[in-house]
Amino acid sequence: MLMISPKMASGMQEKQYTPSLLSFFIYNPTFGPREGEEEKKILFYHPSDVEKNEKIRNVGLCEAIVQFTRTFCPTKPAKSLHTQKNRQFFFEPEENFWMVMVVRNPMIEKPNKDGKPPTVEYQEEEMLDTVYGAVVRQCYSMYKLFNGTFSRAMQAGGVELLMQKLEKFFYRYLQTLHLQSCDLLDVFGGISFFPLDKMTYLKIQSFVNRVEESLSLIKYTAFLYNDQLIWSGLEQDDMRILYKYLTTSLFPRHSEPELAGRDSPMRPEVAGNLLHYGRFLTGPTNLKDPEAKFRFPKIFVSAEDGYEELHLIVYKAMSAAACFMISASVELTREFCEQLDSLVGPQLTLLASDICEQFTINRRISGPEKEPHFKFIYFNHMNLAEKSTIHMRKTASVCLTSVHPDLMKILGDINCDFARVDEDEEIIVKAMTDYWVVGKKSDQRELYVILNQKNANLIEVNEEVKRLCATQFNNIFFLD
Repeated sequence: MLMISPKMASGMQEKQYTPSLLSFFIYNPTFGPREGEEEKKILFYHPSDVEKNEKIRNVGLCEAIVQFTRTFCPTKPAKSLHTQKNRQFFFEPEENFWMVMVVRNPMIEKPNKDGKPPTVEYQEEEMLDTVYGAVVRQCYSMYKLFNGTFSRAMQAGGVELLMQKLEKFFYRYLQTLHLQSCDLLDVFGGISFFPLDKMTYLKIQSFVNRVEESLSLIKYTAFLYNDQLIWSGLEQDDMRILYKYLTTSLFPRHSEPELAGRDSPMRPEVAGNLLHYGRFLTGPTNLKDPEAKFRFPKIFVSAEDGYEELHLIVYKAMSAAACFMISASVELTREFCEQLDSLVGPQLTLLASDICEQFTINRRISGPEKEPHFKFIYFNHMNLAEKSTIHMRKTASVCLTSVHPDLMKILGDINCDFARVDEDEEIIVKAMTDYWVVGKKSDQRELYVILNQKNANLIEVNEEVKRLCATQFNNIFFLD
C-alpha cells in the first residue's frame, strides 16, 4: 500500500510504503530428505509463479535457520528473522510442518535532485514480531477451522490431498490479508461481547434452549448481535476463530441496513408466524427456489477424542445472528431448513427488535456521549473479552483507528514488555506528540490507555487512569 506525504518544499513528494506480503509457504523437511528431492518438501508456495529453484533456495534457507537456532535451544527454534528489507516469520503448527511468512518492511522513498534515482529508507523497527507472528498463527487456525489438521488430510489422501487443500484455501485466504491494518487486536484475537441487561439475556438463553430442544440435531449454538457475541456453547478457542471468520468475512459480505426497534413504523407487526426478517447467510439463499442447494460449510471444532466435523448454519434477522452447528454425518434436507426457518425466523426477529429497543433505552439513560479525552483497549485473557474505543472499524480489509500509527506501535511495545514477565505491572510512556500512553496488567487483564493531555504530569495522568477504571471498569479489580 502506498501513501504519499507532501514533505518536500520543492514540490517533490516522498512516498511511504506500508508492510506488504512478499511470500508465504508451507513445507515439511522430512518429505524430501535426499539431494535432488528438495521440491517434494514444498507443500504450498505463494506467489505460485516463482521459479522452481528460487522456491527451493528460499525453503532451504528457512530450514537452515531453524536447524541452526535449534542448536542453542532445541525446544524453541527461531520465530523470526530480521533483515534490512524484509522480515520472515516461522511457525511450526504441527510436528515437521512449517509455515513461513515473508513481509517487506515499511519504507520511505525520497526523491533526489538532478534526476538521480530516489533514495529508499527501510523502517526496520516499525514492525512488531508479536503482531505478525499472531497473523501466521491465525492463518493456521483459520485453515484448521474449515479443513481440520494437516495430519488429517495426510491420513485421508496423502501429500497430494494436503497440497490440494492448502492451494484451495490459501489461494483465497491470502488475498484477504491486509498487513498494513494489523495491530495489537491481532495479538489478542479477542471477542467483543455485547452488553445486555439480565432480562434480555435470559430471553436469549431461553430462545437457545427452546430451539435446541425443538431441533434436537443442533449440537452447539452461538448468538451474536451487531457483530458482538452474547452466547456461545463452543469451547473458547473454537469460538475465538469462528468469531473472527464471522465478523471479518461472512457478515461484511452480507451487510444490510439496521432495522429499527419494535415501536418503529419501519417494522411491521409480526402476526403469527407469517412475517419475519430471518434468512440464511450460509446454505440456501431462497428456500422457495426449487433448485435451492442445501449445502452448508463444514467446520472442525475440538472434542474429547480430538475434533468433530460440523455443518455451520448461520441464520440472521436484522442485526441478530444465530449460528447452529450440526454433526456433519447428518444430511440436511429442505424439510429441516424450512422447519428451522419457520421456528427461528419469527423468534429471532422479535429478539433483535427487543435488544435494539433495550440498547436505545440504555443509551438514552446514559445521556449523550461526549468525546472523551482518552481512548483505550481492554483485554481479558480468561474469557477473551476485548473492548476498544481506538478502533472505529476493524474488518479483514480495513482497520480505521482514531490514533496515529506511532501510538499503536507504543501499545504493541508495552504489550511485548508485559509478555516477558508474569507479575502484574504498570508502564507509563510520554510520547513525542504530547500524548501519554499507559499500560496496566493485572490478574490476566490488560488495559491500554491513550491520553491527550499536553500539560499533564505523571500524578495527574495516574489519577485520570484511576477515574477511567472507576467509570468504565467499576466491577473489575485493577491493582493500584
